[in-house]
Amino acid sequence: MTHAMLKGSNVPLKATTVRAVLRWTPGQGVPDVDASALLLGPDGRVRSDEDFVFYNQPRHPAGKVWRLGKKRVAEGLTDTIQTDLTGVEPGVSQILLVASADGVTFDRVRSLTILLYDAATDGEPLATFDIRPETGEETALICGELYRRGDGWKFRALGEGYSNGLKGLATDFGISVDESEEAAASDPTPAPLPPTPSLSQPLPPEQPTSAVPQQQPAYGYPANLPTHGYGYPDGPFRLPPQGPQFIGR
Repeated sequence: MTHAMLKGSNVPLKATTVRAVLRWTPGQGVPDVDASALLLGPDGRVRSDEDFVFYNQPRHPAGKVWRLGKKRVAEGLTDTIQTDLTGVEPGVSQILLVASADGVTFDRVRSLTILLYDAATDGEPLATFDIRPETGEETALICGELYRRGDGWKFRALGEGYSNGLKGLATDFGISVDESEEAAASDPTPAPLPPTPSLSQPLPPEQPTSAVPQQQPAYGYPANLPTHGYGYPDGPFRLPPQGPQFIGR
């Protein structure tokens, strides 16, 4: 049975691993949406910057919360966070499920919904929540939260907005943003970046093609976005050296 949730309502979870899917309808002028998660301790704050799972840090070091990647479905576009609830560290009391639109307000995002699934089955969602921004000026939203209740977990529908984006939301919960990036962003005459060879063009002879892995763009959809399944990051994950890097999209 699927629970159609209202803002502030909650539902107990029997599933041991859940998949939180953000879904929206694309179109002219509709911004892209990113899913992210913050793992909070009993004080309602992250324990360190590692507790922030987002597009530049797609997997928590403990391996129990991670992004599955973006996907095209019949109803629109999705971005997904998966959580192994039984393996989440005891020091984590709640996991916020967040949507952000990189500076574009959510009044331009159509049919934004969060759907919660039992990741062990292919059945109907456990819960759905149609998210309606309160002001329309939000650029980041806490869509819902997974939280401990006794020996189990519950899901609560929230829909709480921030007008200062993912960076402002994350900072509010204790994330320290890399100051060097802030300074670079405020510099009116940044040093030009060295030219980067296009992946569609032959590489210089001294740099064999096989040595350069294909890269995805920092934002939006790669040309070969899968129409089924999810995109997992390849290779070992490395944390940024000075806290999360909010690359301009």
